[in-house]
Order: sequence, then structure tokens, then C-alpha cells
Amino acid sequence: MLLFSALVAGSFSLGVRAANLIDPAAITVARFLIAAGVLAGIAVLVPGRGRPRGLLEAPWRYLLLGGAFAGYFVLMFEGLKTAPAVAASAVFTLTPVMAAGFGWLLLRQRMTGHLAAALALGGAGALWVIFRGDPAALMRLEIGRGEAIYVVGCALHALYTPLVRRLNRGEGPLISSLGTLVAGGMLTAIWGWGALTATAWGQLPAIVWITIFYVAVFASAITTMLVQYAALRLPSAKVMAYTYLTPLWVIGLEAALGKGLPGIVILPGILATLGALALLLKSDEPARGPVRTT
Repeated sequence: MLLFSALVAGSFSLGVRAANLIDPAAITVARFLIAAGVLAGIAVLVPGRGRPRGLLEAPWRYLLLGGAFAGYFVLMFEGLKTAPAVAASAVFTLTPVMAAGFGWLLLRQRMTGHLAAALALGGAGALWVIFRGDPAALMRLEIGRGEAIYVVGCALHALYTPLVRRLNRGEGPLISSLGTLVAGGMLTAIWGWGALTATAWGQLPAIVWITIFYVAVFASAITTMLVQYAALRLPSAKVMAYTYLTPLWVIGLEAALGKGLPGIVILPGILATLGALALLLKSDEPARGPVRTT
């Protein structure tokens, strides 16, 4: 999940530069097709990685997983049309709070004292960054349209995490991820067929293609497997704990791309999210192996 947080950060910095150059549905279909192709290639070349027959067992499971995952990415790119990369990454850090709620609802995962404190601290830090360190703006709930759209997307991502564990039947992260990406690509293609056919693929700027291949390979194929692997071994809130590092990765990437560093006013929010990460990683339950439910 540490690797997950770093790979996801790249999608914010690239996505904010490509979001207004291609329809969100079109880029989501493209990334899912490429990512599914990568995972299918791995499944063929590396035998023994999961149970391919798992794709045929209750395929409706992948429609649920793929729908949640596709909805997240479509709303992410829609939100990035107007939301700054750092603010969007801060919104993403709200997913552990949501994942904890969905984890209780679907898996009856209990909320411990220090987990609740960590989520509260992390949520406060994220809000500080989202509202640019302006308490008055927070009190007036002055949140941008892009950030508001992305909050809904993050709720879908938070739902996806416990769904992985709830619906898993032992097919392994690779096969489950492949089914999720194929189903998500199909659902998005049906929903956004007009945008897909209207896109002039041969005339897209280079930054769009760079973004498509990055998010397909690194922020879709690889991160999907990472989340699937972690979701079978950790509580839902802990799976998403590392998202608290994502704004730091984004700040570093944006600085490297010439955007400079954000104002020091958001520093308290960053420190709060780091403190939340430390609390979330302090386990108060015995280690356990992979959990598989039907």
C-alpha cells in the first residue's frame, strides 16, 4: 500500500493536465482495456497466479466491483477538470473514513479507539488542505465543484475495498483484478459510448497518451492488484491508510514539474494526515493471514 500511494499520486499530477483534453468516460475505457490486457498477459505468462476459472464463478461480482472502480475513475477525471492536483489528493485521503464505515456495514469490522482517533485526525487534516487552510471557508463550506464531484468518486473507491473481501472466492488478486477491469471497461464503454466514438484518438496531444498509459499500467493494473492483495489481509480502513501519504507525493511531483511548493498554510493539514497514518499503522489486533469469504 506504500507503493500504491506513490503510484496513485502520479495519476493526479498527470490527470490534472489531461482532464480537459479528453472525455472522462473515454480515458477510463482506454485505461481499463490496456490494464486488462496487461493483467491478461501476466496471467498467461506466469502460470499458477490464481484460479482463472474464478472469472466464471458468479460473474455478477465483477460487475459490482468493476462498476464501483469505473465510477471512481470517471468522477476523478471529471473532478480534475477544475480541482487542483493537491486538493484532489487531499480529498482522496477521506477514503479511510468512508472505508471504515463500509467495512462495518459489509464486514462488521469493528472501530477501535485509536482507529477512530486516527480517522478523525486524518479527516481534519484533509479538510484543512481542501479548504486551503482557511477556517472561514470551511465554516462556509466553500468547496469547489471539482472537489465535490471527486468526493462522490472517493466514496465509490471506499466501497470497493470491503467489497473485494466480501465477494472474494479464493481466485487470487490477479484474476480478481482482471475480472474487475474487464467488467469496469465494459460498463464504462456502454455508458460513455457516445464520448468514446466522438474522441479523435489520432489527434490527442502527447500528454493525454502519456496519462492514459501511466494510469492504465501503473495506476490501474498494478494498483488494482495491490489493493486486492491488501484487502484480503487488512481491515478496510487500514488498507486505505496509506492514502494519507498521497498529498505529499503529489506536492513533490508538482514541485518537480515546475509548479512550485504550496503555501506553508497547509502544513498543519499535512502533519495531521501523517499523524493519522502513524496511528492507523499501529495495530491493536493480532496478525492474521488472508481472509476469504463467500
